[in-house]
Amino acid sequence: MDAKSPNPPHGSRLRIFLADDHPIVLSGMKMLVAEDPELELVGEATDGPKALRRAIELRPDVAVFDLSMPGMNGIDVTEKYLEALPKARVLVLSVQEDGAYLRRLLKMGVGGYILKRSATDELIRGIHAVAAGGLYLDPAIAGRAIGRGVQQVSIDSETSPISELSTRELEVLRLASVGHSNKVISAKLQVGSKSVETYKARAMDKLGFTNRVELIRFALSMGWLESAEP
Repeated sequence: MDAKSPNPPHGSRLRIFLADDHPIVLSGMKMLVAEDPELELVGEATDGPKALRRAIELRPDVAVFDLSMPGMNGIDVTEKYLEALPKARVLVLSVQEDGAYLRRLLKMGVGGYILKRSATDELIRGIHAVAAGGLYLDPAIAGRAIGRGVQQVSIDSETSPISELSTRELEVLRLASVGHSNKVISAKLQVGSKSVETYKARAMDKLGFTNRVELIRFALSMGWLESAEP
């Protein structure tokens, strides 16, 4: 097959399952998925119980669950789905911008959280990131979810997992954990982009992290992701 062909072989496409109780939203998501030649829609649902049952049956590469569905809300669907299939990859779609929802879902093991108002721009990027084993947070809520500043986190205790990090490494790691790019971090801290990458790499190495998912879990334990301000 020509490497430039817009349509990859059926077996190589990512299998996607969509669940949302709003027909217009569901239709829009289906169109977005259909436009990506690397994705294949394998199932859909408009209520919680059906979403849970069908997702477990189909075992898609990525399941996209609306947070608010009749019969069973998206949080319960996600929790039961991940209990049945611990290695499953889930992307949550929601109108909720409260950081509490985000923290709860991340602790469950979801791979992504996207706001419905951003779905047109973020859904496909989120699906690909989650399918690759990464973690994708809607930029709007990630930025607002920054919690306590570095100065409020103790790094003096010998028992602290961050006791060996420098203040600058800790600042970079905290900003990176909530989704800021190297360019943004560079501007915020007034250091070069290459320096930001170096600080981040050193911090990740000292903590033994190999991917962004581990960093997010750590950020949660440190309280860096706080509820968004009203």
